[in-house]
Amino acid sequence: MVKYTKHNLKKLEDIFNELKITVRYEKGNFQSGYCIVFGKNIVIVNKFFDVEARINTLLEILDQGTFDPKQLTEENFDWYQKIRKGMLKPV
Repeated sequence: MVKYTKHNLKKLEDIFNELKITVRYEKGNFQSGYCIVFGKNIVIVNKFFDVEARINTLLEILDQGTFDPKQLTEENFDWYQKIRKGMLKPV
């Protein structure tokens, strides 16, 4: 079982990097905790979120968009599939 850790957050950020989407953490008046800047491949997440909320937010964003699994390395795609099956647990 995978835990909500900074290491796993970094792995998720690597997935966004491979998808050529920039993840930034900034303050703002986000109703849902994040803002997607269309046309620029930028995702802005509320910087006051803890690690668990950041991971859940990034997973939610991935669920909304469509991406080609061929863009990910095999290791990252396997890890993404694992966490999508609900294998994350609080630290």
